[in-house]
Formats: sequence, structure tokens, C-alpha cells
Amino acid sequence: MELPNSRTESDGSPVIRVLSYNIRSMRDDTAALARVITACAPDLVLVQEAPRFPRWRKKLARLAAASGQVILTGGGTAAGPAILCSLRATVERTEDILLPLTPGLHRRGLATAVVRFGAARVGVISCHLSLDRNERYEQGAMVLDRLAGLGVEHAVAGGDLNESPGGRTFRLLAGSLQDCRAVAPWGGENTWPHSAPPQRIDAVFATKGIEVLGCGVPLDQPGVTRADLTAATDHLPVLAALRVPVA
Repeated sequence: MELPNSRTESDGSPVIRVLSYNIRSMRDDTAALARVITACAPDLVLVQEAPRFPRWRKKLARLAAASGQVILTGGGTAAGPAILCSLRATVERTEDILLPLTPGLHRRGLATAVVRFGAARVGVISCHLSLDRNERYEQGAMVLDRLAGLGVEHAVAGGDLNESPGGRTFRLLAGSLQDCRAVAPWGGENTWPHSAPPQRIDAVFATKGIEVLGCGVPLDQPGVTRADLTAATDHLPVLAALRVPVA
């Protein structure tokens, strides 16, 4: 079964594609990375581990241009998370947020935005949660607080949770939001193939009013090859198709 393409329904409701992808600071095969993103034809790309150090803006801009996207927000200013978007999206506002720093641990942040697809307004968050169990749980609660604070009825959040669905932070998010993969499985499941056994630690979530049409690793997406997925980065991406109601 193929994932639905982006479109606008007869009632004005947009169907959008959302891709969440840990790109490991573009330290791998960036041409393969761009090919994967392009083949997924996303309207929104929720990036984790975007380049953060000198010339990071140029690196991220090159990736966006090579994959038919533009930079919406994030990158070094959000400590890694970023959001790319297609020209289909109209941007209302953006904000990069640095989360509280725990001594001895990596700085984390959130890339956030509110965009419109036609008449539908959508809040967006890209996140990369902590390796520390307690800090990760606190950050999960901050993601939910920030989503609620965006002031929109419909929103999506995605990222590298550093935790599988049985973990308490994953369950915290899935308790308030739709875990898109669990609601409408499509494609592959596990996103961290280097662990033993492989795990699903990357996810796309949506607020309850959004209809999830399919979500998973785009193993059989036309134009996506196993060779490119392996060469692009150490995570596998998560692609979701969502129908957003028009208020």
C-alpha cells in the first residue's frame, strides 16, 4: 500500500506529509540523505541533529535546497532540532527554544512553528530528547506544554525520543497525543537499526483531531532505496500522512 500523497480535499482539508529524521549532523552521505527526503515528498521535515557548529546554516541550507525544501526554523539556535518545509506551507511564526541545561549533559532544544496549509493552521515541534531518563521525562512534559501554548487546535510533534514505546516518556506523549505509527501502521517500524535488537525510538505524534492516514519507515516508498537509507545517517526516518480538518 502506498502512502497518500499531499493534496487538498474537496472540503479544503489538507493532506500533508510529515517526515521526522535524525540526520547525524550531516556527517554521512548527504547526497543519499537528500535523495531520501526528496523521494518522501514531505510538506514538513522535522530534523534532529542538524549541524550546530561553524557554517551550520550553509550546510542546512544546502540540504534543504537539494531536497526541495526551505529552512523554516531551528538548527544551531535550537541546539540541533530544525524544521524544513515545502513551499506549500505558509509560515505564521517560529520560535527556537533552549531547554534547561543539566550539568554534564548535552544542551537540548525545540524548534517550533505555526504554519498554514490553505485554511488549516498547524502547530509544529521538532525535538530530540535526552539520553538521561529523568531529564527525558521532564523534556517530554515540556513538549506537551509547548504544544498547548502554540494556540492552535491541530499540531504535530516529531523527533528522536531516545526511548521505545514502552518507556515512560514515550507513554507520556502517547497518552496526550496520537502515536501515528500505532494508529495507522505503514512501512517499517524500527528506526534505530544499530541497536540490538533494533528499536523504534523516533516517532511522529499528532493531536487528536488530526486523521492519521499512515505512518512508518518509508522502506517501500518509491524512490527510497535501502542503500540510501543505510548511507544517509544512522537512524531511519519516519514518514506520516495526515489529514488536517479545516475549522
